[in-house]
Amino acid sequence: MRVVTMLFVMICALPAGHVRAQTPDGDWPDVGGSAAGTRYTPLTQITPANVSQLRLTWQYKLDTPVETVTHPYVAFEVTPLKVGDTVYFCTPTNSVVALDAETGQPRWKFLPQLRKWGGFRACRGVAYFRATAQGGSECQERIITATLDAHIFAVDARTGKACPNFGDNGVVNLLSGMGSVNPGVYGVTSAPTIVRGVVVIGGMVVDNGLVDNPSGVIRAYDATTGKFAWAWDMGRPGVHTEPAPGESYTRNTPNGWAPFSADESLGLVFIPTGNSNPDYYGAQRTAQAEKYSSSVVALDATNGEVRWSFQTTHHDLWDYDVASQPVLVDVPGENGVIPELIQATKRGEIFVLDRRDGHPVTPVAEKPVPQGGAPGDQTTPTQPFSVGMPSLAGPDLTERDMWGVTPIDQLWCRIKFREARYEGPMTPPTADQPWIYSPGWMGGNDWGSVSIDESRHVLVAVSMRMANYDRFVGTDERVAGVDGGMHSSVTPQVGSPFFGIVTDYFHSPLGVPCQRPPYGMISAIDLKTHKLIWNRPLGTARHNGPLEVKARVPFPIPMGTVTMGGNLVTRTGLVFVGAALDQYLRALDESTGRELWRTDLSAAAFATPMSYLSSRGRQLVVVAIGGNSKFGPNDGLFVQAYALP
Repeated sequence: MRVVTMLFVMICALPAGHVRAQTPDGDWPDVGGSAAGTRYTPLTQITPANVSQLRLTWQYKLDTPVETVTHPYVAFEVTPLKVGDTVYFCTPTNSVVALDAETGQPRWKFLPQLRKWGGFRACRGVAYFRATAQGGSECQERIITATLDAHIFAVDARTGKACPNFGDNGVVNLLSGMGSVNPGVYGVTSAPTIVRGVVVIGGMVVDNGLVDNPSGVIRAYDATTGKFAWAWDMGRPGVHTEPAPGESYTRNTPNGWAPFSADESLGLVFIPTGNSNPDYYGAQRTAQAEKYSSSVVALDATNGEVRWSFQTTHHDLWDYDVASQPVLVDVPGENGVIPELIQATKRGEIFVLDRRDGHPVTPVAEKPVPQGGAPGDQTTPTQPFSVGMPSLAGPDLTERDMWGVTPIDQLWCRIKFREARYEGPMTPPTADQPWIYSPGWMGGNDWGSVSIDESRHVLVAVSMRMANYDRFVGTDERVAGVDGGMHSSVTPQVGSPFFGIVTDYFHSPLGVPCQRPPYGMISAIDLKTHKLIWNRPLGTARHNGPLEVKARVPFPIPMGTVTMGGNLVTRTGLVFVGAALDQYLRALDESTGRELWRTDLSAAAFATPMSYLSSRGRQLVVVAIGGNSKFGPNDGLFVQAYALP
């Protein structure tokens, strides 16, 4: 990997453990801008004064296979890379595309040979690695991508051809050591992380499936040769080798499906973790699973040993897996610069930790939470709350908050609210009645994570305030639609006393959320004072309507819509964000949240924008457009670039 370090200008000495900012030549070599994941560009060409002049410079339309068009769940959520004069990204079907960074013209396309695999279609990014001279001239610069069918591919960054010296002629099989894996149950959606010469990879395991699901093991492979380096299998503490023949990694352990981050100088890679299945019943979980689920875990990048871990939710019964990339930043404090790790969560809690040892930098309090779970299960008496940082969870719900587009559906929502159990944050699953928890499983903060203005030490976060309304389904209850899919209307809860669970966001029969808006928010927080700077709804009612009727005329009510994706911050004080259902790309003033520019898109940009400097010296802002098929069709998948005239 091209390692070019931008040192912060500081009065005091840099502490042990510093983060690599984006390369000063205007590249974007990691999905988060750097291995720190700050989603920050130091480029200064586009400013609040001229951002209104931005125009579409080029666009690339993806070839859309029939499989992608007809598949029930396709998400175009990628953040491209830019290295040298080329832009690289992956498609929902795991092709890798290289474009000319100046013009957007295609240079090559890599079509991997994949297994016939089920599951949904998404790829959020690829990784770039520059091998040492000892690795030979062939494939010295390479793109490394992991796929939904559980492979790692390495291709030459110049030609798009497979790297013959990596793995088995350019590919590593991630099913090795996994035991029995049903098609579509295990795969990779996030970009690999490269640190100290190894590719660190986790995996997505379908929620709410069997208690015999594949392992959530984290593995590392040599980035030059593809040779296995180490594994962190929490069911085999202290053992970092591959399983012996006939054995497998520990099954149904919490996985790490979200993007990772890394600190080269500390030699640490930071893993946000999920849960053991099923999500809503935990009596069968092991001690190791209880210790590391819904946490951020720091692993030694050289051997996979745990250095420290911090749990964001104890005995998670709400699908509060940590979906956001840990973000690394150095913040001046009273006693010098603090190497921080900022972990956003689906709960809307933002934890600020010292990334050297994991202890909280801002206060965390264990607060009492509602008790009384499902038969045979337990609830923990307290949960951690980040009291030293603003919460993005939104206010507690009340019956007066029930909302609708007509008096009838508002009344329906009020009745349902009274029928359910709701006692504020962390209301646990209940056997004999529905229960409400807020935020729901979409967050809070999801995989888009947060952005950090490294020059001003300001955090900008996209978040959701959408409650879930769930109920267990008894073994004697006949319910249609049980398919075992992720977040389907009814999913099994194998390993629990129940047949399954109905889980969905809290909405009326018209498809309108029962709680009053706003639902999607964008917020700015000062990392030196830990105070909220501003907070505003993200997204208007345009392209939204009841019964899946989408308004096709401007409808500017700022209701704050469903949000997915992250944001980009610039040194000039701009925030670029799509992420909302109303199909706009926006530029906001970082100091106030005021909208300075927006452009109409053909679909939602449920992706995180990035920025780079082209060979002609132009700063471009690039974003993937295509949204998510669960929220309606679109007019194609595009990568679009914007620049000043």
